[in-house]
Amino acid sequence: MRVGVLALQGDVREHRAALWDLGCDARPVRTPDELASVDALILPGGESTAISHLLVTSGLEAPVASRLRAGMPAFGTCAGLVLLASTITDGRGDQHALGLLDVEVRRNGYGRQVASFEGTCEVEGAGRIPTVFIRAPRITAVGRDVEVLATVDVGDGAHPVLVRQGPVLGASFHPELTDDRTVHRLFLELAADEAAVGAN
Repeated sequence: MRVGVLALQGDVREHRAALWDLGCDARPVRTPDELASVDALILPGGESTAISHLLVTSGLEAPVASRLRAGMPAFGTCAGLVLLASTITDGRGDQHALGLLDVEVRRNGYGRQVASFEGTCEVEGAGRIPTVFIRAPRITAVGRDVEVLATVDVGDGAHPVLVRQGPVLGASFHPELTDDRTVHRLFLELAADEAAVGAN
């Protein structure tokens, strides 16, 4: 399976390293032609408004939206989650949402850079993993078709931090910034399952 990492801004190298650790063919995606060569796509953490604008200027916005709406598996972390969300609160008026995950997210929902933190969370069916939150979006609402795979409690109740809707996975945190490959493995399994369904 060929997995692309949207390589416009953000944690591109770290995601590719995580995929390589799992023996996956990980390719940077900067152009529509590169997008056409991959079977699944990771939208990395970074700056969501910058990535949103670069999607437009690179000519990738329409092809990415088209491939994702056609069922290509996708995984968004932090800023990537913001891009995949259906609703963005505290975003800029010119910020685009692809609307693949029926979730509402608040940019910097856990606080600014100074409020960044590390911890752990329990992933359903996969055990406890380390988490890194850096100016992380907070998932404030989920649709009925969204499966919550992990939550964190930062003192005001449990909040979803890892969600799935069909072939789309979204994380508020940065799994690519730890040595744990649980979430990337989960995404590869999800993508492989989708490919098997599509082949039948």
